[in-house]
Amino acid sequence: MATAVFSHKSSLRHITPAGHAEQVARIEYVQEALGAVRFEALDRRDAPECSDADILLCHPQSHLDAITIAEPESGTIALDGDTYMSPGSTLAARHAVGGCLAAVDAVIAGDVGNAFVACRPPGHHAEQSNPMGFCLFGTAAIAAKHALERHGVSRVAVVDFDVHHGNGTQALLWDEARSLFIGSHQNPLWPGTGMSEETGAQGNVMNLPLPPHSDGRLMRATYEAQVFPALEAFAPELLIISAGFDAHKDDPLAQLEWTEGDFVWLTERLCDVADKHCGGRVVSTLEGGYDLNALAASVAAHVGVLMERAK
Repeated sequence: MATAVFSHKSSLRHITPAGHAEQVARIEYVQEALGAVRFEALDRRDAPECSDADILLCHPQSHLDAITIAEPESGTIALDGDTYMSPGSTLAARHAVGGCLAAVDAVIAGDVGNAFVACRPPGHHAEQSNPMGFCLFGTAAIAAKHALERHGVSRVAVVDFDVHHGNGTQALLWDEARSLFIGSHQNPLWPGTGMSEETGAQGNVMNLPLPPHSDGRLMRATYEAQVFPALEAFAPELLIISAGFDAHKDDPLAQLEWTEGDFVWLTERLCDVADKHCGGRVVSTLEGGYDLNALAASVAAHVGVLMERAK
């Protein structure tokens, strides 16, 4: 089977101020990387716009209303010190959510082996009623709830390897016993959450803080010792990856020292878990990654593994 890539032109219409790390060029570099000859076999699909009901799987109506009302008619506005909106931002976020839900649908239906969602803005920092960290809606958490509530999946694991803790995904799934959220991230680093003692209301959260300037060797040892045993015990029926590539050594917003080879190793090992427990069902959605060349190379490495494992 093929690997599907979901994307939408609306990602190019979510504009942030000049010099902002979460910029349109991120998607342009990703698209160029995935346009190489080696990726000709990808099943390329448009990410659909999600419905209000989709967003309400995780967020209250008041949050959806606030985001919709906040969108400016021109220029950009700041929702906080990091998070901006422009005309088209809400639609871009809706397509990011919709792409992730469509990826879940396709993977569960067996139409494709696995999927990568190449959309922006990212989602893993958005809390129930609080957009933050470049994020408006909790894309990965909504996808998990979609699988649980609408597809009858019994257990969904979300693994977030972005360098910044996925505080939003953690908050949105905090009480969800049918989910397991695992996040590895640099500590100390914004947003300052993700301590190991944060374990969820149902023991369904695992946080793995990593020290600045640690490299892929520590990451690999940590995942082998803690993450993979936890995933084995949980035995997920679907694996969702919050794929942030800002743990790369060249990223300007953090100080971990991973390489493309580390992302290859981690993707392969997560696919091993999915092969054993999920029938290979993996949905990966783009989160961070702010050095454009490192982002492009890392996405190419990650999607290359997904393609190999979808066969």
